This record gives sequence, structure tokens and C-alpha cells, in this order.
Amino acid sequence: MSKVKYYYDSESLSYRKIERKKRKTFKFIMVFLLASALFAFLFVFIAGHYFESPKEKALKRELTNMQLQFDLLNKKMSEAETVLANIEDRDNNIYRVYFEANPIPEEQRRAGFGGINRYKNLEGYDNSSLIAETSQRLDVLQKQIVVQSKSLDEIAILAEEKEKLLAAIPAIQPVSNKDLTRMASGYGMRTDPFTKARKMHKGMDFTAPRGTPIYASGDGKVIRADSGSSGYGKHIRIDHGFGYVSLYAHLYKYNVRKNQKVKRGDLIGFVGSTGRSEAPHLHYEIRKDGNNINPINFYYGSLTPEEFNKLLEHASLENQSLD
Repeated sequence: MSKVKYYYDSESLSYRKIERKKRKTFKFIMVFLLASALFAFLFVFIAGHYFESPKEKALKRELTNMQLQFDLLNKKMSEAETVLANIEDRDNNIYRVYFEANPIPEEQRRAGFGGINRYKNLEGYDNSSLIAETSQRLDVLQKQIVVQSKSLDEIAILAEEKEKLLAAIPAIQPVSNKDLTRMASGYGMRTDPFTKARKMHKGMDFTAPRGTPIYASGDGKVIRADSGSSGYGKHIRIDHGFGYVSLYAHLYKYNVRKNQKVKRGDLIGFVGSTGRSEAPHLHYEIRKDGNNINPINFYYGSLTPEEFNKLLEHASLENQSLD
């Protein structure tokens, strides 16, 4: 039961009962509620800014972890870009140069993505720029890897062709040094043994006893093994591909037949003196795209530097040829 309160009325010199008006009571209640609401708002506001809830703490930890993962991802991409740049540099300046392929232009390797904004769906977030930049780096890196992968596929094909070319080029001396009497005549203007006139000698003459083995100077296919060409007598021609043909003339006998495939170093015939020949020897020619070239430039596969220098010295002498 609520207490009854009185006040002293000086006019009537008596105590009167205090009666609270309803309007005043309602006003008091409203002020109290408003003050309570304001206090609650201030409490929540201050608590929200200076105190973290368990959910906020978990989200903050998750955001920190995501930022760390982004930093690690960008670091890995930087390392991948450095490695890829090194591979691209070697690809353009070593591999493609060696295999005679045009370097890939820088703008083709670094080409971006034109047209519509590919990263529009990543906008509107607090870290949109970071996410979009990382996505773009990944896309460019992926495209560079695809370009480089295709380049290496091309290099692999070129390497296979180069390997075939290196095996096909007439790269060894057709008569072994131990079997040679001497190198009688080199490539160039020489005195004809029959007419005594100077004329072009289109090959090299290797003096050796009759029956000395003759070896294929490169991989290829025998396209002739006959005596149907004037002056050559019994001779062999090998098509090595890539425009190269080697010719072996004045043979005593054959060890191969037409259309037979041979490897470098295979025994193909024996030294003789058939045809327009003054003494047993091998006349050896190399032709590239139908034109005669100096065979001495192709002996890197069988001679030491000392042997090559000695051969070069003898080949340069303008003596008389044997055919």
C-alpha cells in the first residue's frame, strides 16, 4: 500500500493531502522511459565501439586470416612471375634463336583482356580493388603460361627436326685417317691431270689403296649406285634431306644398293680408280640445294682440331687433282 503524503497549507493553517494529477504522472513516466531509452542507446553505442562481441572477434580473425592468405598468394604470384620471366627470356634469346624461330613479341606475351569489365562482379566490397587486382594478375599469369607452353611445344618439334638435321648433315670424313695415303686435292681451282688446264674441282680427293672402306658421312637414302655419270665411274649418291646430297666417286665396288637407307658411319663402298681417274682415290662432293659446297666445312664430327688444321692446310694447296 502506497504511503499518503501531506503538505502544510499556510492559509488554512492545516495539513492537506497531496494528490498527484494523472497528466503529471503520465509526463513523469514518459520522461523516465525516454531517459531509459537514451541511456540504453548510449550503452549499446559505447559497447559496440569499445567492446567486441564473440561473433565480431571471430569475423575479425577470419578477415585477418584472409588478408594473410592474400599476401601469401600475391607473394607466390610474384615468384611465379619471376620464374616465368626467366623462362621467357631463355625461350626468346636462346631456344628460339638456336632453332631459328622468331621470338614471341612482348606485347603478345603481356596482352591483357579487352572488352567488357571482367571483374564487375567483384565491385562493391571493402577490398574490391585488392580482389580485382589479384584476379587480374592470375588471369594474365595463366595466359602467359599458355603462350609459353605453346612455345615450348613448338621448340620441341623444332628440336626433333634439328636432331634429324644434325644426324643427316654429312659431318664426317668418308675415309678414315688411318687408311689415307694423303689428301691429294681440295676444293677449288685445280690443274686437270689430263688436259693440264685449270678448272674448278668441285670436291676433295682422298688418296688411299684400292679396296679401302668408304663410309656414309651422314644419315640418308642412297639415290644412285651406278656408273651412269660421265667421269665419276662407279659412284654413290646419298640424299640426306634438308637439301644435302653427298657423292662418292671412282669406287672399286659397292656395299649398298639404290633406295637403301644408311646411317652415318655405315660402310657403303670401297676405294677404286674407275671412270676418269689417274690413280686409286675417293672423289668426294657435297651439294646443298643443287650447288656444290666445300666438304672441308663439314668434318666437325670425325677430326680433332689438329687433324682438321692439317687437312685444311693440304686442301688449300693448288696442286693437281686426280680426276
